[in-house]
Amino acid sequence: MLAVFVITAVYIGFIWLFFAKLRWMRFTAGWAAVSGFFLIHLLLVPIVGLRFTAPPSADLRVVQHTIQITPRLTEPTLVTEVLVQPNQKVKKGDVMFRFDKSIYQARVDQAAAQLAAAQSQAQILVADVEIAQQTLDRAKASLSYAQAENDRYSGLAKQGAASTEDAQKWQAKLDETTAAVAEAQANLERAQLAQASQIDGVNTSVAEAQANLAQAKYYLDQTEIRAPEDGQIFNLQVRPGMVAGDVRIGAIASFVVDSDRYLLASYTQEFLLDVEPGQPVEFALDLYPGQIFTGKVEEIWWANGNGQFLPSGLVPTFVNPDPLQTRFAVKIRPDADVKVNMPMGAMGAATIYTGGGGFADLGRIGIRTYSFANWLYPLPF
Repeated sequence: MLAVFVITAVYIGFIWLFFAKLRWMRFTAGWAAVSGFFLIHLLLVPIVGLRFTAPPSADLRVVQHTIQITPRLTEPTLVTEVLVQPNQKVKKGDVMFRFDKSIYQARVDQAAAQLAAAQSQAQILVADVEIAQQTLDRAKASLSYAQAENDRYSGLAKQGAASTEDAQKWQAKLDETTAAVAEAQANLERAQLAQASQIDGVNTSVAEAQANLAQAKYYLDQTEIRAPEDGQIFNLQVRPGMVAGDVRIGAIASFVVDSDRYLLASYTQEFLLDVEPGQPVEFALDLYPGQIFTGKVEEIWWANGNGQFLPSGLVPTFVNPDPLQTRFAVKIRPDADVKVNMPMGAMGAATIYTGGGGFADLGRIGIRTYSFANWLYPLPF
């Protein structure tokens, strides 16, 4: 950079000495054209050097995360309390809105009753297995007795010591008890299957009732909307008496998060040739004329909507490009010692230093000129 000034000074001194002081030659239009051509190209050196050594951006903005406050309710529900005001600071967990909880409390009570009934039914299923087992045991005992009596009377009837009617009676009794055993066995298996219907060791009916109760409690909790993080409320559009929930789609307020604030500066593509994460940045905010703040390049967003095509059945058409070049955003993280208030959407300018030397000094001059110019610009007329 110093060489540019030295060469310029030497050349101007040569022109003055050769043509004005000593008057060895007359300063013709040709010499004027050559001198102008030389000086213009010489002045391009700091411009090109500044572009790559200290790329500036006049499109800097403060970015904060926002959360849309949307009620998660299954029914149209009356707003009973609004506990915050627009632009109010709130802490994580603070209650901001309350809704009428009558119907949701009733659903919790109903689900709790259904869970109690399901748990009782699960205990009945255990008892049913025991009863079915006892019934099967009795049927098997009756079958054994009927089998023994049938064998005895069949033998006596063959010997003429018992009547044929008695033998036939016990044969019928044997058939009856055999059927009773089969029925008792089927009832036991059915009771065992009902009891074995479980998920992770819990009866399926009980598990379903527990899930219904958990869902009912969840929606009951949603009748109070709490601050998700430390932040501020903006665009508050809800008042007590308004109905929100299932029939009202959309947010009722905007919540701006205090943490993780960062800056975005947009650059044309060629300015980012040597920009890398970790490089130092100086930036100025229009809100604070005359002040310079420092930060670091965190990342470059290598994406732009010009390269996105939405799915459709249409063949894309291409037209002459806009003379304004596609720009990419550089994410800048302010240094820890930057303590000033930087509201979301605040604008300014930034300079990234990819190297040192005189060109970087030009960048420092430029960003400070921008900052001090904010005392005057925009003009009030």
